[in-house]
Amino acid sequence: MQEVRTFTFRRDDLLPLADKLHEQFVTAQPFRHVVIDDFLPPEVLEPVLAEFPEPRDAQWQSFDTSQEVKLALADTERMGPATRELLAEFNGQVFVDFLERISGIEHLVPDPHFDGGGLHQIRPGGFLKVHVDFNRHRRLGLDRRLNGLLYLNKDWEESYGGHLQLWNQDMSECAHKILPVFNRFVLFATTDDANHGHPDPLTCPDDRARRSMALYYYTNGRPAEEVHDEHTTVFKQRPGETWQSNLRQIAKRWTPPALVDLAGRIGNK
Repeated sequence: MQEVRTFTFRRDDLLPLADKLHEQFVTAQPFRHVVIDDFLPPEVLEPVLAEFPEPRDAQWQSFDTSQEVKLALADTERMGPATRELLAEFNGQVFVDFLERISGIEHLVPDPHFDGGGLHQIRPGGFLKVHVDFNRHRRLGLDRRLNGLLYLNKDWEESYGGHLQLWNQDMSECAHKILPVFNRFVLFATTDDANHGHPDPLTCPDDRARRSMALYYYTNGRPAEEVHDEHTTVFKQRPGETWQSNLRQIAKRWTPPALVDLAGRIGNK
């Protein structure tokens, strides 16, 4: 078994970074967010990568619909020791202090259950359509306020796709496309206009996957201007996108290439 290096966040490192990036976070468009590269010492992530479960190695929760094709794992008992240690640090007091400082959101509460979070993995052809997240924790009854995403993809090329897309409020324009490269941390506010996703099918080689660690943070209540009825994930349509086109995309994944080619030739006659 690979030795787990003890790692702890330090306020002396994180709080100055939070002060430096606070204004960037609160003024970002199309909604509050920040992207931080080289976030952790690379040696901290090496054992996490080494023990990252393959699809067959853990009881992943599988999503395969017209809106999302991905794998998720929230059960820490099925994760390796390095992963569990890092997740505990992300849920610890020092990192929460950092999040409160950078976002200006006080009284944040981490999620020990990693509901909807934990480890995510998208294989070639997979995707997650643009959406806004569920806004209440079903078990804790708290309001979801921040999302943190740590990407774990070494040597990730632009041509592989997998960009995190940030869309404006009326879904007329994609404002940012963020490549999920190794050790890139993305933090954004979870509101009902935070339209985001990985909507285009992944085009990486068959032996690769888009891997990430997802972390969510909550408060007991939220500002009046952000209060909406409780809802689950709400998917959005991009310009020119229809639910029918999404269904055709799913059908294409399960149809032999020869039949897809034949259908295309018939349709062009």
